Amino acid sequence: MSDTPDILKKIIARKRVEVAAAKQVVPANVLEDQLRSMDPARGFERAIVSRVEQKRPAVIAEIKKASPSRGVLRDPFDPVAIAKSYQKGGAACLSVLTDRDFFQGDAEYLKAARAACRLPVLRKDFIIKPYQVDEARAMGADCILLIAAALDDETMHELHDRARHWGMDVLVEVHDHDELLRALTLDTRLIGINNRDLRSFDVSLDVTFKLLHDIPDDRIVITESGILGVEDVRRMREHDVHAFLVGEAFMRAEDPGEALAELFELNQP
Repeated sequence: MSDTPDILKKIIARKRVEVAAAKQVVPANVLEDQLRSMDPARGFERAIVSRVEQKRPAVIAEIKKASPSRGVLRDPFDPVAIAKSYQKGGAACLSVLTDRDFFQGDAEYLKAARAACRLPVLRKDFIIKPYQVDEARAMGADCILLIAAALDDETMHELHDRARHWGMDVLVEVHDHDELLRALTLDTRLIGINNRDLRSFDVSLDVTFKLLHDIPDDRIVITESGILGVEDVRRMREHDVHAFLVGEAFMRAEDPGEALAELFELNQP
């Protein structure tokens, strides 16, 4: 797309190379055959909705080793320990970075984290091809992320439908009004609002507040990026936003799950 941020263009170009290489190792038809014998996905959307309907914080807790703007966030990095900590701290779901080149992620991190807990898991990556949707299910993902800024309408719908075909949920991410209107054409309740501008990397919670009034009541708003303190959480909840995707604030904490419980004022089980 012509207005796609440069960093996103660079990542998308790399993804095309990655997908082509992956298909050489595991052809698409072989991957599809593997998926037909998999256990059903855990209900990612259901886990979010059940808490939001009770006006309880629904936290998608992110497992992220590094980011392009911040470098390494956690070293040593143990996805199993982090997943267990998040579950204990009261997370509704997990988000696991699988992008290698820009976020130092890995599919094995998702597999390990999901096996270590009962929580549904989002594959956090830059998905641009149906093959990546199949990959996501094969590694155990219960939900995929679609970034509106990275996709045209036809591709976005194709990827959404592919995820549904395999029983996965879809979180579609937007940053502005035009992206929101496009995202609302998808049959998913999960609308993520990224408070980070991918062009400048500036973060403002006002992005969520500005888009809220354009989102129908039957959708679930998930605010992403910039949730750093209890006051940020309270501001969102005052505006009836109860779903959050948070990672960086926890990755630097000694115990990520404890940090989650403190930030969202939850009592640990």
